[in-house]
Amino acid sequence: MTEHDLTESQLIGSRIRDARINRRMSQADLAAKANISLPHISNIEKGKTSMKLETFIRIIEALQVSADSLLRPDVPEVRSLYQSEFDELLADCSPKELDSILKIVRELKSTMSRRDDNT
Repeated sequence: MTEHDLTESQLIGSRIRDARINRRMSQADLAAKANISLPHISNIEKGKTSMKLETFIRIIEALQVSADSLLRPDVPEVRSLYQSEFDELLADCSPKELDSILKIVRELKSTMSRRDDNT
């Protein structure tokens, strides 16, 4: 299934899940921090349910992410935020570390492209 085949709720749910995992949080951690039931978090991440604005706000506050990054990641301003985050992550890397990271990212991107082509 490609991103174009998903509903808006599924896309946002998937982005919430990715943000949660990137922050090394379990669904239970997010549920507790956002004061939302665990089954509701699970349903949101799966795109099985829509959420109220109040719920969305509690989730972004718990995850410490911008709403834009979950709603519209391809907006230029959001891409700029991603670029800034990458710059921060790489700022203190040695040339050898940068080379290794670049190789990993290239391979990951290639793998993701192949997977998208096969769906």
